[in-house]
Amino acid sequence: QVQLVESGGGLVQAGDSLRLSCAASGRTFSNYDMDWFRQAPGKERESVARISWSGGFTYYSDSVKGRFTISRDNAKNTVYLQMNSLKPEDTAVYYCAGVPRGSSLYYWGQGTQVTVSS
Repeated sequence: QVQLVESGGGLVQAGDSLRLSCAASGRTFSNYDMDWFRQAPGKERESVARISWSGGFTYYSDSVKGRFTISRDNAKNTVYLQMNSLKPEDTAVYYCAGVPRGSSLYYWGQGTQVTVSS
């Protein structure tokens, strides 16, 4: 089992950048595919980006493609989400989640708030 703690959220203006971090506990982080999700007020949680356990595969939702970059450092047990050209519609609580290889069970962090003002 992995425990996840997000950080790096905050209040920024449209066009600014932020980098979110998600630190994982445990020695098996490198066996987890990692995801970033977000949930805006009154909306369902949506997938934003995914990175495979090795870092060799990444996925982005259409709404963030070209602006966000997911990466990981398995030596530091950390996954990142670099967010550039932020828009007010990116305002949400951002969650990281880990999925063990071969499993469909998600382990969630507590979330970090990102607010983008216009």
